[in-house]
Amino acid sequence: MSFVDRLLLQMTLEEKIGQLNLVSYGKVDTGTVRSVGVAKKIAAAQAGGLFGTHDPAEARAMQTIAVEQTRLGIPLLFGLDVIHGHKTIFPIPLALSCSWNLELIRKTARIAAIEATAEGVNWAFSPMVDIARDPRWGRVSEGAGEDTYLGSQVARAMVEGLQGDDLKRNDTMMACVKHLGLYGAVEAGREYNSVDMSPVRMLEDYLPPYKAALDAGAGSVMTAFNDINGVPATAHPEILNDLLRKRWSFDGLVVTDYTAINEMVEHGMGDLHDVSAVALNAGVDMDMVGEGFLETLQQSLDAGHISETQIDMACRRILLAKEKLGLFDDPYLYFSDERAKSRILTPEHRAFARETIAESCVLLKNDGNILPLDRSAKIALVGPLADDTLNMPGNWSIAADSDDCISIRQGMRNVAGPDARIAYARGSNITDDPRVIAAVNYRIERVVNDPRPAVDMIDEALRIAKDADVVVAVVGEAQEMSGECASRADIGIPEEQRDLLQALRKTGKPLVLVTISGRPLTLAWEHENADAILHMWFAGTEAGNGVADVLFGGANPSGKLTMTFPRHVGQVPIYYNHRRTGRPLSPGLEFEKFKSCYIDVPNTPQYPFGHGLSYTSFEYGPVELDKTSLNGERDVLHARATVTNTGAKTGKEIVQLYLTDPVASMTRPVKVLRGFEKIELAPGQSQQVGFTITVGDLKFYDLSGAEIWESGEFIVHIGASSVSTQSASVIWAKDASEERAVAAKSASGAA
Repeated sequence: MSFVDRLLLQMTLEEKIGQLNLVSYGKVDTGTVRSVGVAKKIAAAQAGGLFGTHDPAEARAMQTIAVEQTRLGIPLLFGLDVIHGHKTIFPIPLALSCSWNLELIRKTARIAAIEATAEGVNWAFSPMVDIARDPRWGRVSEGAGEDTYLGSQVARAMVEGLQGDDLKRNDTMMACVKHLGLYGAVEAGREYNSVDMSPVRMLEDYLPPYKAALDAGAGSVMTAFNDINGVPATAHPEILNDLLRKRWSFDGLVVTDYTAINEMVEHGMGDLHDVSAVALNAGVDMDMVGEGFLETLQQSLDAGHISETQIDMACRRILLAKEKLGLFDDPYLYFSDERAKSRILTPEHRAFARETIAESCVLLKNDGNILPLDRSAKIALVGPLADDTLNMPGNWSIAADSDDCISIRQGMRNVAGPDARIAYARGSNITDDPRVIAAVNYRIERVVNDPRPAVDMIDEALRIAKDADVVVAVVGEAQEMSGECASRADIGIPEEQRDLLQALRKTGKPLVLVTISGRPLTLAWEHENADAILHMWFAGTEAGNGVADVLFGGANPSGKLTMTFPRHVGQVPIYYNHRRTGRPLSPGLEFEKFKSCYIDVPNTPQYPFGHGLSYTSFEYGPVELDKTSLNGERDVLHARATVTNTGAKTGKEIVQLYLTDPVASMTRPVKVLRGFEKIELAPGQSQQVGFTITVGDLKFYDLSGAEIWESGEFIVHIGASSVSTQSASVIWAKDASEERAVAAKSASGAA
């Protein structure tokens, strides 16, 4: 009999139910309810875990109560949203995904685990792997963007970085994959809203990243707030039981999101007794903050609505998680004064954070090669985010201290040197909208407005602009304008900042924009009027230094978009791998009667998936295939293309592989990402980049939920973005007779 099974036999029903309760402690609250009497609950064996604190003294005190003042001395789990760093803050996850650099992403998670565990945290509510195609949803900042394949790769890298290869080491932590499921598809991009989705789209587009994270060994899963086709995700038996437990064979811990069980009452699923019972029956193990399990499971058991076997099963999973983390061997494993002093915000961590910025920020436009800047030029630095540190970390940076952050102004001076001629003016506030300010400043003041009239601030900016060689305007969102409960109906630059940009444009001086956000923005005016746009996202602790490295050419930007930027919010949702329509707009046209198009705006995105410029240029040779026809599931196709750096600077290029299935029994996307490689080339250097394509890359789901593939012609695309590729076609058949039939059909179609 295992240790956990022996422990279960010693536990009373009340102690088992107590393990199912997760309480909050500290400054993290993502709802209107907060845990009270936490120490008393722990002493009464009414809590299995605690989240929200990264204060080692507080955490140790609570662990001492659990271990020394309860009958069985069962230690607590300590959880926290460790999303993109702990004290050393890296670019937000959406930005990191734009690096397309899995080893870099893995290392950011590794450093986050080292720092968080040094402060007693052993459970990370990360990674968020929700596929998102609506930039109005604020939590796009927390994920890897719109693509299933890339999102799955990032999910694996994050889990590997957090958990390492030994969860009992005191510098690794248990990952918690969130939010199962489909949270990124909420209607209208509005937080906590409904999701209505076909099984095929669910299986093909949205579920694979969760599965990838679990395949990487993630120890826990968090449920989502939304309902799925009318059933709340926190009590969805098909998702939590049939899919997660049975089909995917997950045997780890399932925890709810913040008060998600209680919120099922508002969903209309019954009272607290009803919803708590249905959540346990569906497969939930741990109740975050709501205490529905704590307050109702005994009565539900007496009424026959649940069984003690289900309580035992949930408790066992929680105890197993603690055992995997080594807490039964040493409840104080994650508390170390020495590590807290020596392994947090180290020079090495900061240096790496700085490196990640050049790989994550995306050069959207660079007319006339205005970037990089000349260090001897007279620069007018303007904008409400130019001298800001409060907003540099970005959302979900709980342990961050803005005093540790580098502003763009300071970073430019650090990089350009003491003789730099950089004049600064604020120019505008981030926003003057009282409704937005109230939402953004809910917990911490992120928008601190200058009381001067807008015209005075603009006039000050114009005075320094007129005396400058180039204007650098740093504009965008405040930190809490994206993230949880930060949906925006208008995803453009706020009006006050747009007024500043319009005034600067009229000076005729070259205009460089540095845009900061946690989501794609609508930048139609900015694209037309700025000479260059560098999208830096929220870049973290080293934001100013890292962006200055790029602006002055010390680093060559190499990020490429993992989420499409629309021209207008009315195009949303807009994403590269949309399915084909029977009336597609003809290539090159902006409008065509009786075709699928808008009449008032162009139908293409402002910046497509995979887009990103460099300070050098790359040329792609033709796609070369080692075969033109293949047979059966064991056959393998090798595709390659030669990439040449045709510019004058060393640079990194993200080579992307897409596939198209032109004819199938179901409508297929116009193309799907199936591979990528990031390479570095010196001027004039060439490299052949190859990809291996298997039948697995051709598969899709049919209406029965089965994963299938079909004989036919397939088009292989290799290139710099989803809209800039070279292509070649191949015939792949299940057997020789089908191959001949497909070849004949293809030849007939070509004729």
